[in-house]
Amino acid sequence: MELANKLFKGDRVIWIIFMFLCLISVIEVFSATSTLAYKSSNFWAPIVRHASFLLAGFVLILILHNIPCRFFSALILLLPISALLLLLTPFIGISTNDAHRFLEFFGIRFQPSELAKLSCIVYVAFLLSRQDKLGEDTVFKYILIGVCVICVLIFPENFSTSVMLFCICYLMIFIGEIPLKKVGKLTLVFIIAMALLITLLFVLPNNMIEGVARLETMKGRITDFFIDKPKLDAATYQITKDNYQVTQAQIAIANGGLFGKLPGHGQQRDFLPQAFSDFIYAIIIEEMGVVGGFIVLILYIILMIRVGIIARKCEKLFPKYLVLGCGLAIIVQAFLNMAVAVDFFPVTGQPLPLVSRGGTSTVITCVYIGIILSVSRFGAGMGNEEDEEMEEDPDVIEIDTDISDDSSLEALETISEKKV
Repeated sequence: MELANKLFKGDRVIWIIFMFLCLISVIEVFSATSTLAYKSSNFWAPIVRHASFLLAGFVLILILHNIPCRFFSALILLLPISALLLLLTPFIGISTNDAHRFLEFFGIRFQPSELAKLSCIVYVAFLLSRQDKLGEDTVFKYILIGVCVICVLIFPENFSTSVMLFCICYLMIFIGEIPLKKVGKLTLVFIIAMALLITLLFVLPNNMIEGVARLETMKGRITDFFIDKPKLDAATYQITKDNYQVTQAQIAIANGGLFGKLPGHGQQRDFLPQAFSDFIYAIIIEEMGVVGGFIVLILYIILMIRVGIIARKCEKLFPKYLVLGCGLAIIVQAFLNMAVAVDFFPVTGQPLPLVSRGGTSTVITCVYIGIILSVSRFGAGMGNEEDEEMEEDPDVIEIDTDISDDSSLEALETISEKKV
């Protein structure tokens, strides 16, 4: 128990949530990677890879949660670096699913957009904490410039990530006490920009958007969800190339029932593309039932609540906004992934944080957890009870500081002699 207290400091609830999500991840990814296992000569290769990233993330958490949160402002330096990497990605990046989202240096493959998300969150938190010194107008202007540049660079190859990042930063701005008038104008501009983009997608001829970034895919997903969404009628429902993923996910959810088929007994994992990543929540419901899906949802909700509690206990502004930003990055992405899996939102390609099989996304999510735990320790003073306890010194004797007679003086001299 003492070893656990020394290793796992900070908010205990965050640690418990992290452990549960990792446990669910290992079980479900091992089950959902059956198609990868069939293609590999090594049956254990897919899960070993995923477990390796989780282990690396765990080590990062152990390191980061021992670093005082004030030092995380240095992560702002990643902003120009990630911007440069995002500029290079369309030209030298590795193509995956018709998009250039990965870079590879010295055999290490990673997503620059994940680094950009982390740096943007730290950047916004730092500026929000400097409103008194820099002024509201200056802070708002710098935030818009930095965030918009990163989002524009991410947009061509990953529309959903760019919009999600903008929404996370928008929520941070709203929470960060930026005047509502400025927030309202930003909201109006964002709505107009999205409306204009969607209008252009449907007004422009197909031959003009074919092969242009991800516009064709974006249009197809919007059309499939809002316009051509088939009715769930067994007599007329047709599975097509466009609705295949969503249909298989719905079948998985329908097969799950209340308690599911138990891990390893799901069937749709063999038919559902990206069952181990984008649609793993559907596999969780199939194998663990509605009860299992509800438990996963509750874990993320509790995480959101705990992040709010940590933020409220922070006395300084930077750790407060930083922990909120990291919490929102995990929770918004989790809710988006689950909404797609149950067909409440168009397909986005966002993985389920800490649960889906991943590389860069898994490690960066662990970085968020490490920062949250660091803020809970050094910003909110949570989970450090053993550090604050002082052992009583048996040689310490309380004496009355009001010495008014000779007997008190003699007692003080006697104590001093013993100490010497």
